[in-house]
Amino acid sequence: MQQSFSIYPFDPPGDVAALRAEVRAFLAAHEPKLGVPNCWVVGDPEFSSALGAAGFLGMILPKTVGGHERHPLERYVVIEELLAAGAPVGAHWIADRQTAPLILRYGSEEAKTRYLPGICKGQLYTCIGLSEPGAGSDLAAVRTTARYTLDGWRISGQKIWTSGAHMSHVMLALVRSEEGSERNAGLSQFLIPMDAPGITIRPIIDMGGDHHFNEVFFDDVLLPEWAMVGARGQGWAQATAELALERSGPERYLSSHVLMTALIDAAGPDPDLQIKGLIGELTAELWTLRQMSLSTAAKLAAGEDPMVEASMVKDLGNSFEQALPQRVQALVDCPSTRDDDLARLMRALLIAAPSFSLRGGTREIIRGIIARGLGLR
Repeated sequence: MQQSFSIYPFDPPGDVAALRAEVRAFLAAHEPKLGVPNCWVVGDPEFSSALGAAGFLGMILPKTVGGHERHPLERYVVIEELLAAGAPVGAHWIADRQTAPLILRYGSEEAKTRYLPGICKGQLYTCIGLSEPGAGSDLAAVRTTARYTLDGWRISGQKIWTSGAHMSHVMLALVRSEEGSERNAGLSQFLIPMDAPGITIRPIIDMGGDHHFNEVFFDDVLLPEWAMVGARGQGWAQATAELALERSGPERYLSSHVLMTALIDAAGPDPDLQIKGLIGELTAELWTLRQMSLSTAAKLAAGEDPMVEASMVKDLGNSFEQALPQRVQALVDCPSTRDDDLARLMRALLIAAPSFSLRGGTREIIRGIIARGLGLR
């Protein structure tokens, strides 16, 4: 008896082939903007707005807030196509990936009405306030405080390495709301408008000369009561659940994908045996990571909390995308005078790749989560 074969570790919803064709037609119409390395940190507001108009943002959100009520795995198909093409999705990325679902689940009605329609349109961007000086990957060591007063909540402190803060409208911040609390107790999440009085944003320029990161200072910033997301003191549980969305997606293994496609294009139909071998190895590894990521996405869609699986995808995916430019460099001669796509992308990714295992939690933190989840520590 002949068995059918699917590229998905689950029964895919709807007509996946038609959806992919729809996304690829959209990308073909915006081709000059494509081919960006590490594209999910590169923002283009015009492109984000076009995605929203095409119905490719807010896909899993209710129609009552501007969403499209599509299946989460249909959204996966869309973001996979965008990342594989190197589309500049950084402006809306965090808002669509994790802030919107969190607001939908835990946010006040005021927050839902105020923020979700703009996210679905690709015109409202958010950033995440987690890391602080002296408390980078040690999330439970945050010291930024929220003090309750008769006027509302007052936020004081500092966040660092905040991706996209300079172009965001709102920050979702984890802060200490209970005086005298320690570690993961007494933390709450707040939605903070980035134009509120008392906020200062300072750029952090990376070694490639790019501006993705920022320091953000809060000087007695006043927030209304509805700005709290979820229950007071439950920020730790909410933030760690949110991180599963951040750590398991295809962005964890596709940041260097445009270099792989450039290598295949440059190699031509009859590549050198070493190049052919490298392409085969990369393809096999990419396929395995994709299956792992899809399986984790299916669990998230079913309402499960696959923290260990998501952490594995992040760790292995980061290792793959970090090593990819080095593996290409070992076989391809790209002097500084060479200016084709392959050389340009390789130079850019050799500089950017070391950061891939830092964002979303360092490798040491991620492996600690995996070890605890497997009962090894």
